[in-house]
Amino acid sequence: MQKSFVYKLFAALTLLMSLFSAAASELKPVLVVVTSHGEPEGQRPGYEFDELAKTYLVFKANNVDVDIASPKGGAVIADEYDAKKAFNQLVLEDTVFSDKLANTLPLAKLNAENYSGVFVIGGKGAMFDLPYDTHLQSLIADIYEQKGSVGAVCHGPAALVNVQLSDDSWLVAGKSVNSFTNEEEQLFGKKWAKEFDFMLQDKLIERGAKFQHSPMMLNHVATDGRLITGQNPASTSQTALAFVRSLGITPAPYSAFEDERTLALVASLLNNEASAKIELSNNLENYHAQLLGMYGFYYLMSAKSQEDIGHALTLMEATRSSINHPMLDLQIVKGYQKSGKLELAKQNLATLLEAHPDNEAAKAMAKELL
Repeated sequence: MQKSFVYKLFAALTLLMSLFSAAASELKPVLVVVTSHGEPEGQRPGYEFDELAKTYLVFKANNVDVDIASPKGGAVIADEYDAKKAFNQLVLEDTVFSDKLANTLPLAKLNAENYSGVFVIGGKGAMFDLPYDTHLQSLIADIYEQKGSVGAVCHGPAALVNVQLSDDSWLVAGKSVNSFTNEEEQLFGKKWAKEFDFMLQDKLIERGAKFQHSPMMLNHVATDGRLITGQNPASTSQTALAFVRSLGITPAPYSAFEDERTLALVASLLNNEASAKIELSNNLENYHAQLLGMYGFYYLMSAKSQEDIGHALTLMEATRSSINHPMLDLQIVKGYQKSGKLELAKQNLATLLEAHPDNEAAKAMAKELL
């Protein structure tokens, strides 16, 4: 009798799994959208290749077919990126991906009925053309109203700010949403932000969105039903995974890349988890030291409390020998100065000047401190 029960249970589970597989195989493709704004050699900003690569890899791992589209169609230009990063290498070796990217579909020729969802990639170029593309607005609204999913990451939510549903309401109104924040723009977007028609965070709030976010450049995904948005490049994989779940698919196991594991450690540190400091001290080789140090560098620039300053100093001190750069050393001096630890500031500045006696910034600070 026990064997009979086990057999029936196994048969039921097998049937259930086959139904799930059938449902996945019947899923329509997802439309992945990138900006057409980019120009060669960074003359104008384009899309973020890292974000596109990670999104594509998540969808591929979960058997989600994609079409890649842009306002103009054809080849599109990315902002500068590191082709040696593991996730970029994976997609650059994928001939299907390369063909789709070289021949993006023009948005004007697409029909929402052919897609189960739309996912918009970021990059500062998205701020220039995507908010004003009426074909994209219609596709997003129609896909959402036919019970499809809408996702966007970093500057990708710029494509959502002018999307209205059939009742004339804004798509984002009353919904939990995030995007690249004002703070992140002020720290990392100075070159192009002055040309934006609006600040993305402000515009989403103006449209009635319930804006949420995490500290700068850390993973944050806002999920509101079938609307999924990610804050920044570090949020890409988790945003794509949440999007996959919204399609009714249980995602395949995911292994985080080095940059994602590194920023997760930063998040733990900022949350005052004791294990983070231990990990930072004992296992630094398992993380991207330069990313940790640079996070501390920029975090100090936006520090609002003594605790923030302490976290920035912890990151910079832990990685200074690995990075070995006077700019980081000088920022450490500024950190101690901001925290009121003037003796430590003086000691670190003296050490910096001994190693780099001609450093003009250090000499200028010496007139103030020494």
